Amino acid sequence: MLTRPVPLLRLEGLALLAFAVTAYAVLGGSWWLFAALLFAPDLSMLGYTRGPRPGAAIYNLGHWTLLPITLGLLGFALGHALMMQLAAIWLAHIGLDRAVGYGLKLPDDFSRTHLGAIGRGRRRTS
Repeated sequence: MLTRPVPLLRLEGLALLAFAVTAYAVLGGSWWLFAALLFAPDLSMLGYTRGPRPGAAIYNLGHWTLLPITLGLLGFALGHALMMQLAAIWLAHIGLDRAVGYGLKLPDDFSRTHLGAIGRGRRRTS
């Protein structure tokens, strides 16, 4: 398994999901807020109304771990619990996506990701 990157990346997504949910619980956030916002990053799919290349860029921006990590660190530095909770929700979403095979999008087709064809764990060749 250690020589097969897609299962490793999907397992990493599961670990990210578990970490983010645990962090959210420790931060004492409202589970109603968690449920309400868990799929909010998928609003970035609206970028596809501008075409596949801008759609992939906007979607990937909404699913790039650097942004919620930065938000969480900023919340920590400022002592702002809500910022850290929002970052945990965002990271949980990204982890869930990765665990089930939804990766960062390639610019030519919504169904092609860095994890392969959506949900299949390998790249399509056509």
